[in-house]
Amino acid sequence: MTVKILIIKLGYSETLDTEIGRVPSLGDVLRTTPVLWALKEKYPDSHITWLVSENAEQLLHGNKFIDRILMWDAFVPFQLMREKFDVLINLEKIPGVAALSDMIDGWTRYGFRFDSVTGRYHAYESGLSFIDYIEKKKKTNNTKDFWQKVLIEMLGVEWKGQEYIIGYKPKTEEMHDVGLNYEVGSKWPTKAMPMERWKELEKKLQHAGYTVSWQRGLKDLYEYMDWIHSCKLIISTDSLGIHLAFTFKKNVIGIFGSTDSQEIYLYDKGKVIHSHQACTYMPCYYSKCITGLNCMNEINIDKVIETSREMLRKEKAL
Repeated sequence: MTVKILIIKLGYSETLDTEIGRVPSLGDVLRTTPVLWALKEKYPDSHITWLVSENAEQLLHGNKFIDRILMWDAFVPFQLMREKFDVLINLEKIPGVAALSDMIDGWTRYGFRFDSVTGRYHAYESGLSFIDYIEKKKKTNNTKDFWQKVLIEMLGVEWKGQEYIIGYKPKTEEMHDVGLNYEVGSKWPTKAMPMERWKELEKKLQHAGYTVSWQRGLKDLYEYMDWIHSCKLIISTDSLGIHLAFTFKKNVIGIFGSTDSQEIYLYDKGKVIHSHQACTYMPCYYSKCITGLNCMNEINIDKVIETSREMLRKEKAL
């Protein structure tokens, strides 16, 4: 018998963080896709529907594990309230979406529910690990549980380093040694490294004999994915690009300051370089620096160059 599954992941809230906004986090949607491997392991004969925002649909289009993509609009909630599902997974913390999740006919539920007393989100019994994770993060600013690991273990499936999965097949070949993924989303401008530091990095990479390409496809997601695929190594802030680079099995150097690198699993293809700014709030996840220290100004560019040499040398030897 086919198991009918609904995943609600629009991208408007960060699943394992407290942040909720109206600007979709595309990286949040992409790094949820490893849960598909776990679902197919637990329910081999299944039909999977994914409810997503229109902005993030391209990241799911053509995914071999998704049978139906529903894009969020004013009518879809009414449709879903009349459907029946064997498994419902809600990964959105927006109270209205959590309330919709409660109203959909689902036998087994995972993730977030609506708390009618507080008017906020809480969790189904099989999503309490999310709440524990969020509370731990607020208290300690640190955790050793990767995003994908928490999601997959929520389903009772063993974490095996399940990878991101995407349907799009890039049209480019590798032609650049290094890609500079400098742009960050509007949610967390504190993730950005100043442009003068990027230009310094470019100059030193070129002096070392590497070809360098600046981020492309800022207005076209498919063009962006083609650009990622055209580079041997991606140097990136904490943004969608770092997740796409892992998806396409690229070497990755992630530069971090205001956000926590330990949420990201590196798949044996990544290295992390942290800001050496002495700030007690780091990682803070603030959208605006409250100290004036601006931690992303303090990325050691020479260390980035050294790590780039090491990773490209290893890539060439393979």
